[in-house]
Amino acid sequence: QVQLVESGGGLVQAGGSLRLSCVASGSIFSIRAMGWYRQAPGKQRELVASITSDGSTNYADSVKGRFTISRDNTKNTMYLQMNSLKPEDTAVYYCRMAPKWGQGTQVTVSS
Repeated sequence: QVQLVESGGGLVQAGGSLRLSCVASGSIFSIRAMGWYRQAPGKQRELVASITSDGSTNYADSVKGRFTISRDNTKNTMYLQMNSLKPEDTAVYYCRMAPKWGQGTQVTVSS
């Protein structure tokens, strides 16, 4: 059974950087599309970025030019490099490999 475990969240000042990681168990990682989602208090969960098995990427307009999604199929790991963070990026960030979700990791950006 596939499990997804995120790490790398934390508290950072505006303008700072964080890198999130998502480790997936199971042997199907390399053939599956994956994504990062986030949910801020009182808001719906939204797609932040996605990456296909061959590395094609897609980003929400709000993070284009600041966030970079990547994956290392040899380590069953997906990453989200977040630069130039803004207070509005504050949310719980979730790793997704359909139909599974990770448990989430909190990112808080102070002004």
